[in-house]
Amino acid sequence: MLNFNLPRYLPSAEELPDSDETPVDNELQELIPGLLKAILLTLWAERMDWFFGVNMGIYYHPDELPIVPDGFLSLGVERCYDEELRPSYVLWDENVVPILVLEVVSPNYRKEYSIKLDEYAALGVLYYVIYSSRRRRQPRLEVHKLVNGKYELQESSPVWLPEIGLGIGCERGNYGGITREWLYWYDESGKRYLTPQEQIHEVQNHVTKLEDKLRELGIDPESLS
Repeated sequence: MLNFNLPRYLPSAEELPDSDETPVDNELQELIPGLLKAILLTLWAERMDWFFGVNMGIYYHPDELPIVPDGFLSLGVERCYDEELRPSYVLWDENVVPILVLEVVSPNYRKEYSIKLDEYAALGVLYYVIYSSRRRRQPRLEVHKLVNGKYELQESSPVWLPEIGLGIGCERGNYGGITREWLYWYDESGKRYLTPQEQIHEVQNHVTKLEDKLRELGIDPESLS
């Protein structure tokens, strides 16, 4: 899968640009994958065998420009090498093809439904996720699975990804003070995993209820601190 007729001597990640230097077309291309990564950072906080890149170059050959999805997930890799973290994702160093890539379609269409389908299939990426908030008559979220070298559209919503142990889907919510449709991770039953902000809010609500219960029992919560 990693045989791309590579030359004998190869540069390291530190010697390669971290992307193709093409700026994102709008803020959603950073925020949407950023939210998915933020959820994983709490959900998989104890795991060190995964990496989620945002707007980072994936190098498959030292003489070719990298492919730069808006987001991608790799499993079975080191979470981080050292405190400098990854400057880019280099396949001949990692030896692991990302299991999922995400493209957020912007007003400036970048061939997400054509050329990039072929590129990710050639790399062997198992799941290719495309999100377009401007779609009206077709699904805004598409999840394609690589089957016998070709992508097949998955019909369920959210889509369960057994090889990852997560589902992915979209619904309205609030992230960073912005209420709109966002992409989220889900469990196998279709229950959405909370964002870090929602987890904090849930804990605060739980503490408030405990304090109210203590007051009903005639106990001042402040006296316990």
